[in-house]
Amino acid sequence: MADEVIDFEELRKKLKPKTILLIVVIGLILLIGFSSFYMVDQKEEAVILLLGKYNRITGPGLHFKLPFGIEKNYNVPTQRILKEEFGFKTERPGVTTSYSRGDYSHESIMLTGNLNIVDVQWIIQYRITNARHWLFNVHNQGKTIRDISQSVINLLVGDRTIFDVIGSERANIELRGQERMNEFFKLYQIGATVTTVKLQNIVPPKGAVQDAFEDVNKSIQDSNRLINEGKEAYNKSIPRARGQAQQVIQAAEGYAQKKVNLAKGDVARFLAVLGEYRKNPRLTRMRLYYEMFEEVFKEAGDTDLIDKNLKNFIPFKSIQDKKGGDK
Repeated sequence: MADEVIDFEELRKKLKPKTILLIVVIGLILLIGFSSFYMVDQKEEAVILLLGKYNRITGPGLHFKLPFGIEKNYNVPTQRILKEEFGFKTERPGVTTSYSRGDYSHESIMLTGNLNIVDVQWIIQYRITNARHWLFNVHNQGKTIRDISQSVINLLVGDRTIFDVIGSERANIELRGQERMNEFFKLYQIGATVTTVKLQNIVPPKGAVQDAFEDVNKSIQDSNRLINEGKEAYNKSIPRARGQAQQVIQAAEGYAQKKVNLAKGDVARFLAVLGEYRKNPRLTRMRLYYEMFEEVFKEAGDTDLIDKNLKNFIPFKSIQDKKGGDK
C-alpha cells in the first residue's frame, strides 16, 4: 500500500499543469463530440427535445445537436410495420414458426351475439405515422393499442352469431375492425395507423361444443364440395350441349338455304325455258326431249338408241374399242 502511494505521488510530481490541462481539454472535446452528434436509421425519425421541450423532427442520417444533454434525441421507427398478437404468442418466427405454449385465452375468449362462447385469435399490424404524438400523447402505447383492439373485436364479435363469425362475416369483421381502430387512434391522437387486422383462428371452446362445431364445419365443407362438383359437371355438359345445338341449327339453316337456292335456280331456269318456248315452241320441245333422254340414260353405259321405223338400214356399231383403241 505504501509503494502504491509513493508511485502515485511520483506520478503526480512528474505531471505538469500544462499536461493536465491538455488531458482535460481533450476529454472535453471527446465528450462534446460524442454528445453533439446522433444517427437516425433509414426507417426512423428522430424527435429532438430542447431542455425537455419539443423542438423539431429530423429524418435519416447523421445530425448535430447541442451537447451535454441540452438537446436529446428519441428515435422512432416510423417506417416499420409493428405487430400485436392476441390469443397466442410467437416465440421464434421463420420458415418453421415456433409458438409459446402459454395460455392466452383470457385475450381471445368472447361472447357472440347469440350467447355462444368462441375463441378468436387475431393479429393487428400498424405503423407509426406521427412520431411526436407517439412519444407524448400516450403514456403506454403498447397497452393502449392492445386495449383498443380487444374492445373493438369484442364489440364486432358480440354483434354477430357464432356461425357468422366463423363463416361469412369473417372478412367484414377484419375490415370493420381496422376502420374502428383507426377511428379511436385518431380520436386519442396516438400517432399510429392500423394497416391490417387478420383473424387467425376462430374455434369454439374445447370439449363437446368444439366437437359439435367440427361436425357442422365438416358438413358445410362436404356441402360446398358437392355444390362445386355439380357446378363443374354443369360447366362441362351445358357448353357442349349448347355447341351441339348450335351446330344442328347451323346445319338446318344451311340445308334450308340450299333448298331455297335450288328452288330459286329451278324457277329461274323454268322462266328462261318458258321464254325460249314462247319464241320457238317446236325447237324447245325437241331440245327438252333430248335433254330428258340424256338425263335418263346418263348413268347407263354403252346404250344405243335405234329408230324403230328404220326397215332397210341396219345400224353398225364400231368394233373399235373406245378405250383401248384398235384390236
